[in-house]
Amino acid sequence: MEKQKKFDQRYLEMARIWAKNSYCTRRQVGALVVKNNMIISDGYNGTPSGFENICEDDNGVTKPYVLHAEANAITKLARSSNNSDGATIYITASPCIECAKLIIQAGIRRVVYGEKYRLTDGIELLERAGIEVVYLGE
Repeated sequence: MEKQKKFDQRYLEMARIWAKNSYCTRRQVGALVVKNNMIISDGYNGTPSGFENICEDDNGVTKPYVLHAEANAITKLARSSNNSDGATIYITASPCIECAKLIIQAGIRRVVYGEKYRLTDGIELLERAGIEVVYLGE
């Protein structure tokens, strides 16, 4: 189990590095999907492909079409030959309820996250679905 924790910490650290690719100024979030000890997808929060890389409006409010890191990582998998059945997703922040639904439907079995968000409904939904949820806070 100690070996798994070490891997979890390292992949989460890689997700934090990946989050730095985000153009969002309010919060940068990164996600990695790992299966059989291989990173099969990655994502960070940002605008859809082809949109300007500006996440917030003039008032500093996040635009409604900004994709979360988890959604980007999972939809990227849909365009590849990989699948996420039984995979682990590493996220720098706890998932919202919308991303939790995507995680469940993608067949991901473990979620490891590093920051708690004020809303807990995403975590509660994952636990209700029988997905292992691991918090590795600072």
